[in-house]
Amino acid sequence: MSEIKVREILAQHGRLSVSIDTLKNDSDLYGAGLTSLATVGLMLALEDGFGIEFPDSALSRKTFSSINAIVDTVSTLANR
Repeated sequence: MSEIKVREILAQHGRLSVSIDTLKNDSDLYGAGLTSLATVGLMLALEDGFGIEFPDSALSRKTFSSINAIVDTVSTLANR
């Protein structure tokens, strides 16, 4: 799954308080300014961008905790 595309979507929709370029793949996105409201917009943008749908079971803070977590979840959903 494209980490680059996830980073682009996160930069556009995550409303982070820091530049996406300063974040490592395992950086805490909530520590970087991601809010629960921004997570909803991010989720919708990821669904559109990757042609997936997040099930209720994936709607947790853990899913959106880092770039790695998002990439793993999107990869799993895309391969269903």
